Formats: sequence, structure tokens, C-alpha cells
Amino acid sequence: MRFSDQPLWLVGFRPFFALACLSGLTLPVLWALLFAGTLAAPAAPFSPTQWHAHEMFFGFGWAVMGGFLLTSTKNWVKIRGYHGTALILLVSAWLLERAGMWFAGALPPLLFRLSNNLFLATIVAMLLWSLIRHRQSDSFRDNYFFLIILPLFLVAKNLLLSETHFQAGASMAMALFRVAFLVMLERTLTQFMKNAMQAEILRNAVLDTAIKLLAVGLVLASLLPAPVSAWSGLLLALLLLVRFAFWKPQLALRRLDIGIMYLGYLAIVAQLLLEFVALVAQPAWIGSLPMHVFTFGAMGLIIPAMLIRIVNGHTGRKVAFDRLDKTVLWIMIAGFVVRIVIPQIDPANYLRWIDLAAACWFSCFAILGWRYIPYLLQARVDGKEH
Repeated sequence: MRFSDQPLWLVGFRPFFALACLSGLTLPVLWALLFAGTLAAPAAPFSPTQWHAHEMFFGFGWAVMGGFLLTSTKNWVKIRGYHGTALILLVSAWLLERAGMWFAGALPPLLFRLSNNLFLATIVAMLLWSLIRHRQSDSFRDNYFFLIILPLFLVAKNLLLSETHFQAGASMAMALFRVAFLVMLERTLTQFMKNAMQAEILRNAVLDTAIKLLAVGLVLASLLPAPVSAWSGLLLALLLLVRFAFWKPQLALRRLDIGIMYLGYLAIVAQLLLEFVALVAQPAWIGSLPMHVFTFGAMGLIIPAMLIRIVNGHTGRKVAFDRLDKTVLWIMIAGFVVRIVIPQIDPANYLRWIDLAAACWFSCFAILGWRYIPYLLQARVDGKEH
């Protein structure tokens, strides 16, 4: 069998979810070592904080996003989707970017820019091509939101690594992921609640569209006057809370595998409320708290649950969370508490809580990798091709 015909290269989620597990267990630990001074920061034209933000959003985050969108877009527009050599080239570009970020100081600026943008520019072009070329067969009329946000990830990436626009780039990257999560949660939770709880949750076209439009508008929050950004964010948070009340959380929170998605939804609300407080009152204590509420609360809680569902379902296995799967989710909930809640109570031991939070990420994704990467390397168990 040729290398490109191996099961790993059948569908986009297979190689990229493997990379998500590997980066999820290594990148937070590397940052904890850099933050503590145990490991010397790589020589680079950007700060260690920029490296950390970039790698979590565009290394780990885009391994997840890439795997999810390469798989879902083919299903949305009903095509075979990218596989084989196309995925091998994308993975090579992702790996090149990770090496380029670590050895940036040794690379000529032009070569660094090439290594840094090749993966994202290529995968965005591929995803846009699928959505635009096959738009007539698209199952979702609101996929135009992806046509808007996907190219903007390239803008956010380059702002994040610039000397003067890091905060704007980080804010934009978070806001773009927020749009993607809101679109995904809207679709998946409707189905999960119907299948698992036999419950219909509120889907109002006006409310859903208002939420997504506001979320897209907030992608440019750093360019808007602070009061406009603040009150727009507060409005989005309130609309999300109104919808949440009609999404039957009293049922969803009875099951950890679905309830953790609801907690991630609430983390998005909490991030918006904290951002409002930061812009209006500017308290000294808030710092990077809104950002980390999103990265730990939305990304950290939702991604492991989605990864488990997608890998099981798309390799022909039953989508059921056993004790080990649930343990992984509890580890990430503990990581959220350790990183977000406890440092507000015990700031004197901030470094210890950073280390413990990184250990939670390591444990979670080490278990997921040990358990699910073998599934990604094997053919489907139900005999289907892909």
C-alpha cells in the first residue's frame, strides 16, 4: 500500500486530530517551562507571549479547526473531500510552521513569512474552494459566515506576530474562533439534544442570525471605539444568555458529554462579560483573564468532547463516552478551575497554578492521543471506505 493510501490520509480529521492531540499535550507544557524560565525562549523577532498565543491559536487551534472543517465541509456540500497527497502536503506545511516558529530567529524574514503563512493560506483556499464551487449543494445556507471569517484568520495571524499589533491580532483570532464555535454549537447541540434527550431546543432564525452577525462584527472590535466594542459585546452576551435559557440546560447538564458543551457556551458568555468590564471599568486585576476564559473554557472544554465524538463516529464506532472519556473531560474542567478560578483567590502562587493547568492539558491530550490516534491510523471498523 502506498503511503498516501494509508487510512491516516482518508479524511481531514484523521491527521489533524492526531496533530491536535500531540500539540495539545506539548504546547501548554512548553509554555509553562518558558514562563517559569526553566526553558530558554527561542530567539525570534517576537516575544515568548506572542509565540504562546500564536501556537495555541494557529498551532493547536488550527489543527482542530482544520480537521473539523476539512471533514464537515465535504459533508455539507456532499463531495469526496481532500485526501491522500493533499492532506500530506497540508500536514507538512503545518509541521513546517511549527519549526519556523521555534527557529524564527535563524531564518531570513522572507523565509519565515513563507513558512508561517503557507499552511493557513493553503487550507483556507482549499476550504473556500469547496464551499464556493459546490455552494448549490450546500446543506447550510449560513455557511457564508465561513466565507467571511476564514480569510480573516490570515490577517489575525500576521497582526498577532507584529511588533505593534499583538493585542489586536490576539483579540481578532479569539473573535474568529468565537464565531466558528457559535456556528458549530448552534448546529451540533440541536442534533445532540434531539438524539440524546429527545428534546427540541429553540432555533429562531432572527435570534440566531443576530448572534452570528454581532459575533462577526466583534472580529473588528480592536478597530472600533471602546464603548462600541464594549456594548456590542454585552449585547451579544445577553442574546446568548436568552437563547441558553431556552436550550434546556437543566436536561443537558445531566450528561457530562453534552453538559460540557453547555459549559463551553457559558464560557463564551463569561468572556464577553469580562471583556465588557475590562473596556468600561479597566480594573487592574483583569489582565488576560477574558482571553484565558475563552481559551480554557470554550476551546479547552468543547474540543476534547467534540474530538471524541467525531473520531468514534467517523471511524464507524458507537458514539458513547465511557469512564475514561469522562475522566478526560473532568480533567479539563479541573484545568479550567486551576487556571481561571484559583489564581483569583491565590495570586501569590500563580506560577504553581500555571504548571498545574499545563499538566491538565498534558494529561487530557496524552490520554486522548494514546486512545484515539490508533483509531485514526486504522480503517473504519464498519467496512466503509472513508
